[in-house]
Formats: sequence, C-alpha cells, structure tokens
Amino acid sequence: MTVPAFGLGTFRLKDDVVRRVVADALDLGYRAIDTAQGYDNEAEIGEVLQASGVPRAEVYVTTKIKPANYRRQALLDSLRQSLDKLRLEQVDLTLIHWPVPNGEVQAEEYLAALAEAHELGLTREIGVSNFNIAGLRQARAVLGGVPLATNQVEIHPYLQNRKLVDFARQEGIHLTSYMTLAVGKVMNDEVMQAIARAHGATPAQVALAWALRQGHSVIPSSTKRENLASNLGAQTLQLTDEDMAQIEGLEQGEAARIASPESARPQWD
Repeated sequence: MTVPAFGLGTFRLKDDVVRRVVADALDLGYRAIDTAQGYDNEAEIGEVLQASGVPRAEVYVTTKIKPANYRRQALLDSLRQSLDKLRLEQVDLTLIHWPVPNGEVQAEEYLAALAEAHELGLTREIGVSNFNIAGLRQARAVLGGVPLATNQVEIHPYLQNRKLVDFARQEGIHLTSYMTLAVGKVMNDEVMQAIARAHGATPAQVALAWALRQGHSVIPSSTKRENLASNLGAQTLQLTDEDMAQIEGLEQGEAARIASPESARPQWD
C-alpha cells in the first residue's frame, strides 16, 4: 500500500483557518492531506491544492464518506461531489468514516459501493476508519480482492488499542493513528516530557515517533505553523526500547478514548 507515513489532519479546521494551515503544510513539505465529507472543508482544501503549484502526483489526498451517504448511489454521487470540491479527478484514498452498526445501511452495501467507486476510478485506494476486528474481517470478506489500504483509528499513548494493533499486524492490515497527541494531553505528561528532554525533542514529536515506530501512519494537526514544522521532526526521532516501554506504561484503556459517537461506533475491542 502507498499510504504515506506522515500527513496533515484537518478535523475541525474550516474556512480561512484550513486554507492557511494547508498552505503552510504544503510549503513546509507535507505531501499527504486528510479530510472528510463530514469536516465540511473539502472545497477550501481544493482551492489551496490548486493554487499551491505542487504537482498533483506529489500529494496524497484522503477523504471519508459520511454515514448519511452510505447508500450505494449516494456514496458514488457524494464522492463525485467531493472530487468537484477538491478539484481532483481522483482521490488517492477513500474511507468509510464510521461503521454505524445499527444504521439503516448495512456494511455489505456501503463496502460494496466503496469497491465500485474504486472500480470506477473515483479513488485509487479504499479503506475504513474506526473499524474493530470483526468489522475488518467483514470488510475483507465483502471487498474480496480489493485490498484495504488502511484502518484509521484512534491510537495514542493512553489508548494503545493493542488487540486491534496485534490483529492488524498479523493480518497485514495497515493502521493510521489519529488523535496521536490525545488532543494535546501528551504535552503535559511527565513521562512524555522526560523522554522529550532526553532527545532534545518535544512531547508531540515523541508521541508521533512512538506511533511511527509501530508502523502506523500519523496525521497530526495544528493551527500554528511552528508546530506543523516541529511535528515533521518526529520522522527522524529514534526512540529507544526503554522509551517505548515507558510509553507502553501510560495505557489507560477505554477510559482514555476521545472519539466514540454512540450512533456510529462499533463495539470496541
């Protein structure tokens, strides 16, 4: 799979803020941008991508289908609308945003529609987000020969998702970690601060390097250019086995989960 290891997340970034952040990120060297229909910022991102001068082939663009568009025709139509907003002929990766296990549309329908979008050339790769182990098994069964590029899930030092991580590793399924900084909580953590001091790094860089060392992709976000630049340094930060063990000890399990909408979440592993 070709999902980049490091990208920019755009959750909660809108209007002129998302325009500025994406422009800064591209200028700093980011070449992967993660958005979603539900973020309501695809059009602004499309504007910046077109104006940036960065060749299309150099930028990996991910979007996600929102649950309201899970019916087959709605999924295909909405993805075409996303392409129009993003000013692209094809996105690099399209994800199912949430499994919505009790929704009106069954997984078999929206996964098959996602595979059809791939066949039609609307998206180069497909994947899922917030899927548990059972959901990943079902997705593979429905998709058949169309591979899952990634499962984008909440993973940070306080919610390490070890069962899911172990399963994905065994099955060769790539994971993308979102909320890797636990919405800033890592910045004030004494363990993370101590590891950061030892490496002349920031706690944010430590958290991102921890996820990268496990083979996950990361999509951190910031509204500050200096933080966007600093986060990139995680790619060259080499944590020790002792560092990794200390971070492993920060696990808090489900109590630390941040994103878990009642109507859309699966039964977490």
